[in-house]
Amino acid sequence: MRSTRWQHNLALLTLFYSATLWGLFWYPFRLLDDLGVGGLLATCIAYTLPTLIIGWYYAKGLWQVRSQWFWLLILAITSGWSNVGYVLGALDGEIMRVLLLFYLSPLWTVVFARVFLHERLNRVGWSVIVLSLWGAVIMLWQPDGRLPLPSNQAEWLGLSAGVTFALSIVAGRYLGVEVSEGVKTLSVWLGVSVLTGLGLLLMPHSGGLQVFSTSALVLLLGLAVLVGSVTYAVQYGIARVPASQSNVIFLFELVVAAIAAYWLTQERMDWNEWVGAILILASSLFSGQMQATTLVKETSLPSTPLD
Repeated sequence: MRSTRWQHNLALLTLFYSATLWGLFWYPFRLLDDLGVGGLLATCIAYTLPTLIIGWYYAKGLWQVRSQWFWLLILAITSGWSNVGYVLGALDGEIMRVLLLFYLSPLWTVVFARVFLHERLNRVGWSVIVLSLWGAVIMLWQPDGRLPLPSNQAEWLGLSAGVTFALSIVAGRYLGVEVSEGVKTLSVWLGVSVLTGLGLLLMPHSGGLQVFSTSALVLLLGLAVLVGSVTYAVQYGIARVPASQSNVIFLFELVVAAIAAYWLTQERMDWNEWVGAILILASSLFSGQMQATTLVKETSLPSTPLD
């Protein structure tokens, strides 16, 4: 009993640790971009280093769960784009707008969970959909009458990252606790590394590399260490904390990002963005209670993979 409580408390700490860092990660990527290391290249290096240094230790577990390779592949691809979209969107857009579009993920989770996990919505679930949609419409409202859609590439990247984030949630739920955190962590690292590597091959000028200064190298090494620890921390935490509780904890990322954006970039949000943000946050708070029935064991349903 005491061991179980200790594991639960540790899982809570890992989720708060992850949410805090993901609320700050955008800033060192912007610093690297200013130093001449583009977002795609920086992301590739930050994820490839832990893959090469630690990944071999978890690789042996892949064969033991070979029956789950399809869902591990889905987790790798969706987590890969989720991370890449977050970084590239945060580099070029207003950080809070990008993150809020990212946090429409409960809406997409409803759709994917219904299709792949056969989860049915209760009244809370329909409320999540309505709140998410209204929040997005208000936040993206255009005074000239244009459709309330993302207005630039960075916002589309944030939105697409949230969609793939939701699909990675479903993949994580399907895999459950039967697949170790190490194997799932390696899948995420590989997904980001391969995706960014392909991007650099197909678009060699998108890396933005000018020179590896000492400051850039230190930042990249620090990011690699933090990315490696955060990915594992997320996979550990979401397998041991109820969905409703972990959803609330991950909202702390927005608080950290808002404070950091205010002090580091002087970004400000308009009134409609605040209203939309409140509705999107409210939908996320209730997203852990939106299924009427679940055909997968509750213990195998992590709530979010912020990888």
